[in-house]
Amino acid sequence: MKRGEKVVLVVIAAVILSLMGRNLWRVNTDKDVDKGIPFYSSAPAALARDAMDVYHQNNCKNCHSLWTVRNLLESVPAPILDGLGSLHGEDWFYQYFSAENPQSLLPSRLKQEYRMPSYAHLPEKDRRALAQYMASLKVKDWYLEEVRKSEYEKLTGKEYRHE
Repeated sequence: MKRGEKVVLVVIAAVILSLMGRNLWRVNTDKDVDKGIPFYSSAPAALARDAMDVYHQNNCKNCHSLWTVRNLLESVPAPILDGLGSLHGEDWFYQYFSAENPQSLLPSRLKQEYRMPSYAHLPEKDRRALAQYMASLKVKDWYLEEVRKSEYEKLTGKEYRHE
């Protein structure tokens, strides 16, 4: 092996060892603990099934994402549903789904064709199931401010300022 080749191998080995050492040091000194997924539902399985049937029948997934699953190419900037049950209660959701004009309860900056449609035409049973399920979509306390920020910015287009 020529002298130049040895130098290259030594440099490569030194870089690899230094990167390994840096990663080891970070693992040992990094005290940030992964808190896990902040979203959860308190809904019983039967309610979740009924509500998801209504969700799919009404193509809610075309505008909203649930459990942060979304198609970035087709999605409009409607609020993400994860954690909204920590911001609004079942009665609020039922009124919202029953309103002839949902924007009267929650104004939207979206174009008319993307605004939340009225679900007043749905049977009461379906509106109740949706309201109960949406109210069950909770978020852990440590992530609540992030959900508030996300909903505010999606609805208003303005930067959220914590008060």
